[in-house]
Amino acid sequence: MLPQTPQDTASRATLHMVAKLHYESDMPQVEIARKLGVSTATVSRLLTRARALGIVKIEVMDLAIPDEITTRLIAALGLKRAAVVDTPSTGVLASLAAPLGALLKEEKLKKGAVIGIGWGRAVREVIQAGLPGIPNVQAVALNGGLQQSAPHFQINEFVRQAAEQFGGTAHFLHAPYVSTVELRDAILSDPFVRKVTTLWDTMDCAIVGIGLPHAINPPEASAATINEQSIGGAVGDVIRHYVDLDGNLLPWDGEASMIAASPDQLRNVGLSIGVAATVEKAPGIIGAVRSRMINALVTDTATALAILEICAAKP
Repeated sequence: MLPQTPQDTASRATLHMVAKLHYESDMPQVEIARKLGVSTATVSRLLTRARALGIVKIEVMDLAIPDEITTRLIAALGLKRAAVVDTPSTGVLASLAAPLGALLKEEKLKKGAVIGIGWGRAVREVIQAGLPGIPNVQAVALNGGLQQSAPHFQINEFVRQAAEQFGGTAHFLHAPYVSTVELRDAILSDPFVRKVTTLWDTMDCAIVGIGLPHAINPPEASAATINEQSIGGAVGDVIRHYVDLDGNLLPWDGEASMIAASPDQLRNVGLSIGVAATVEKAPGIIGAVRSRMINALVTDTATALAILEICAAKP
């Protein structure tokens, strides 16, 4: 191969500059021609030359069709049901409300059916966006509350709103999500609390979020106990039940004093729907499904594709 001449180097530099102006700065060819003092035809030839030399590479991405991705997602994770929506430019969590409602309708819940409600940003957003009317169901809190003002921790408010939208009955849990073993036992012995927690054994459906590991979500870590923040290997959690990528539960000091539906109770739910949509949550979603705490999923195409990529690498 002949060594580059100064003329070749200058030519490539010009090609590179023209390509950046057009493809990165979105400058029309007419303006580039005016800026460089050349004709528009010359700019067009320079761009063609830049593509030929590999300075510019144009890639047409495969179209991600939600229905096809949904089918692949169900197969890859062994889900009972799933719904995938196109990733919108804004309001991705709110866009999950309609497909969540469709899954609930498909379940054909009977009069008196029990629907467990978890906490988190995704759960809050879909409830605010609107749930379908399912008269005479019972909405029950899946976990106790947290002494935090953040809106996505207001579990009893979620239950109230959900019951109102369903046209059903709300069952609140006036208790902390974690305390001491002694206080937990005392609270659970209260007849009003017991009336709520016994519903966890008869749930027909659950709606839960998937938490991010505290290591990559510092704001959320501030609401967790010191023991939770130190859990190693966690890729996510479902109402503070932490899992690794293989779906193994990761016990932590303080879990015995939690007031929340247990992993086994979630596993026994007919339709346990995880609601989540950020690429960072893909490992946590996989871990939650493999733990069997959720058997259905509502998400967006970007997150679904990230899940499928991880599953392909580690079935």
